Amino acid sequence: MHKKSHLEERLEACRGILTIADLGQKNMKLAAMQRTLFNFGEIFSNSNPVHLEIGCGKGGFVNKMAFLHPDINFIAVEKISNVMIEACESALSLGLENVHFLICAAEVLQKYIPEHSVERIYLNFSNPLPKQGYVKQRLTNPRFIQIYKTLLKEEGEIWQKTDDEPLFDYSLESFKECGCTILSVCRDLAASPFEDNVITEHEQKFMDMGKKIYRAVIRV
Repeated sequence: MHKKSHLEERLEACRGILTIADLGQKNMKLAAMQRTLFNFGEIFSNSNPVHLEIGCGKGGFVNKMAFLHPDINFIAVEKISNVMIEACESALSLGLENVHFLICAAEVLQKYIPEHSVERIYLNFSNPLPKQGYVKQRLTNPRFIQIYKTLLKEEGEIWQKTDDEPLFDYSLESFKECGCTILSVCRDLAASPFEDNVITEHEQKFMDMGKKIYRAVIRV
């Protein structure tokens, strides 16, 4: 992807709703331990529940969710600033006050997100990384699930959607391995839609291609 024009200036203009991870420490484990925890009360000026989307892309999902659910606060995470800028600018244009964006890798979420503060995590169409050498980089690898468990409140949930069946099967096994409870599994979302489903950019593209959408709800 070509670097967007005036990217730094555009990111700076979004600073009111955007945090860019300070990763002077290149060791991810050490960086995660150097806490700069969010104060959700200060960010959102309320005590509403917090939901977290990891890998928000251009923000189509999280911004629509924030618009539809003004009583929920959303933290949207993306590690590529060139992509994130579109999500931020869209939120500003919509006047959303219940979404905050964070540019960082999932490995360092604990640096910013307080323990047991999130009610739900969304994993929408994460990169399947099919090559065996990249298994540990999948967002449903046990090392990431253990991070999610520290962020989620008791009885918190993970909602996953993907078009990739091998990743879906791998994810279900990973969740079970980590002691999570699989609440629901759907292997064709078009045939079994659920109420208030917000369709992501990737989801619409894959549906137009006739591909099945897989969905699971997991309790940790």
